[in-house]
Amino acid sequence: MQPQVIGGTPAAQGEFPWVVRLSMGCGGSMITQQLVLTAAHCVPPTGPNTSITATLGAVDLQDPNRVVVRSDFVHRAPGAGGPPGDDWALIRLERPVDVPTIPIATTPEFDNGTFTVAGWGAAVEGGPQQRFLLKAEVPFIDDVQCASAGSNYANLVPAEEICAGNWDDGGVDTCQGDSGGPLFRRDNAGEWILIGTTSWGIGCARPLNPGVYAQVSTFAPAILAAAASLGPRCAPFVNTTAVDIPDAGPAITSAVDAVCDGRASNQTKVEVNINHPYRGDLIVDLIAPDGTAYRLKNAKGDDSADNVNDLYTINASNETASGTWQLRVRDIFRGDAGLLKNWKLTV
Repeated sequence: MQPQVIGGTPAAQGEFPWVVRLSMGCGGSMITQQLVLTAAHCVPPTGPNTSITATLGAVDLQDPNRVVVRSDFVHRAPGAGGPPGDDWALIRLERPVDVPTIPIATTPEFDNGTFTVAGWGAAVEGGPQQRFLLKAEVPFIDDVQCASAGSNYANLVPAEEICAGNWDDGGVDTCQGDSGGPLFRRDNAGEWILIGTTSWGIGCARPLNPGVYAQVSTFAPAILAAAASLGPRCAPFVNTTAVDIPDAGPAITSAVDAVCDGRASNQTKVEVNINHPYRGDLIVDLIAPDGTAYRLKNAKGDDSADNVNDLYTINASNETASGTWQLRVRDIFRGDAGLLKNWKLTV
């Protein structure tokens, strides 16, 4: 009963930017810029977890511009692992990702009609998973008809599961590798809305054996409450107090106090805004709470451009995220003074 998209066509780059591929071979959907909604049966129990990676931002899993981000926490539905139905989970990523997100259905208003599914799962029953994202359309099947398929379908939980597929002919379905991926459609405003997460089915695309999806509208209060409790792992920290940078003088520092759990990211970002008539005079370092210095910018005598308005990315994953971080700036050549206007740290 592993869900596997059959009968699909390739999705265009950027068509569904919130669809995620997970390293254990499942799918998911970005419902915030840091939270992936997936299937509970794809993930381990609730708790800290850095073993999962999410790939997004590309339909081709080998695209050099794809974004790959590690998890830092899993929240599994409390009822998961028992009777069918409660098959949802949230994965918090170690950092926010700048991609569009999809809202979840909070009422059953749109739990009908024709849905779209998308994933990198097998394109034939028992076949290999796919390199390119596929999409397909599947019609709604009501609970009574779905349960009439017998076998495991007789145990359908109508309030918690929704069925979709071509009842008479089959031929279109999710398949292995699509678990946790999205079942979605347009709302009244023409915007995509998430209706379900791929849960299970008997075989793939068989007649009279539709795909079964966790019904998101039923679980919306629990999903939203869990999302609020997880929140951003660590919001950006900003220091907007301007500091004068003396001409060929001692280094100046500016601090932020980070309060968040876990370790800093391997994609720690530092946005620096400095007014200076000759930016080549400046050395800029980020100082971690334990005193480790990360060089952001070296002095370069022939760099005569004005100002520093740059975003730097460093690997600070060896550092504890919480603590006092400092930006250190020094002008090492005579002739010009400057001003550190502000800076922002995202650990």
